[in-house]
Amino acid sequence: MQTRKIPATIVTGFLGSGKTTLLRHLLANAQGRRIAVIVNEFGELGIDGELLRGCGIGCDENGEENGQLYELANGCLCCTVQEEFAPVMEKLAARRDQIDHLIIETSGLALPKPLVQAFQWPALRNTFTVDAVVTVVDAPAVAAGDFADDPVAVDAQRRADDNLDHDSPLHELFEDQLATADLVVVHKTDGVTPAQLVDVEAAIRAETMPGVKLVHAQHGRIDIDVLLGLQRAVEDQIDARKTHHDEEEDHDHDAFDSVQVALDVTNRDALLAALRDVVGRHEIYRAKGFVALPGVAMRLVVQGVGTRFDSYFDRPWRPDEARQSRLVLIGSELNAAVLQAELSAALSASSTPVAA
Repeated sequence: MQTRKIPATIVTGFLGSGKTTLLRHLLANAQGRRIAVIVNEFGELGIDGELLRGCGIGCDENGEENGQLYELANGCLCCTVQEEFAPVMEKLAARRDQIDHLIIETSGLALPKPLVQAFQWPALRNTFTVDAVVTVVDAPAVAAGDFADDPVAVDAQRRADDNLDHDSPLHELFEDQLATADLVVVHKTDGVTPAQLVDVEAAIRAETMPGVKLVHAQHGRIDIDVLLGLQRAVEDQIDARKTHHDEEEDHDHDAFDSVQVALDVTNRDALLAALRDVVGRHEIYRAKGFVALPGVAMRLVVQGVGTRFDSYFDRPWRPDEARQSRLVLIGSELNAAVLQAELSAALSASSTPVAA
């Protein structure tokens, strides 16, 4: 008798679309399902994995090792992977009787198709099946034209004009994430008008396969039964889903830079203002990190996409960790020393009293 395969849902989506927020909600509302989560991170700080493990449902934090499986209080598992995920998949396969579903959150810079194709390997195919690819879309970002007002027209124009070959890889990445989707979560719909939402959905449908469903969500709140149990066996279909990068033998993050800055932050508003200013002058697509404010026992989480930034306190600083403000900036042609100097200068100027 053939052993049941573990269904795996791949959650992809552009930078800051809200994938981690969605997963935190799913883990907190697992409804008895034993879910394993893999977070594929990009950047020097374990931001997403740290936020996911701190989702409030309990977690064994006995180690910070890459690939370490963390036991969650509700019977779920969580780990972060920055490089090859095959060893982690082997660990999960050995515990298949303890897992009802696997969720893989890809990096915002990742192409989902090669990841799905990895499930064609005999070592994975015998144990796992890709239940579905779920793409999370930041509705306000698309409404603002961050990826193009008319993706179809832009794509046609690029093919017709050799001068447009240098077009930003972000738009192609966005299209590829939609082209491989079985379900699209249109996230942050409370941040757009009804008319804008119509335009956002039209832009999405221009890049998705016929019949792909679009569901709306806010703050990651979505019924778990909507996302899990689609039974698409995507590994058997993925080769037919055409993307911009089909001719490439491999894909990595060479088109992007990830730099880390350490800052002396005394005021939250001053930091956000400095970040918006720097984003306006550099090709920074995503910013995320943890901030220590003087006299505040809680750790501040800062996340930004383009010039839009969110911040909130997630938990108290632990006695055994250094209270430092560190951010990861992801973009194109970034210089860590320059960004460090500009942000430090802006923060220093904001804390200097103005002479009478």
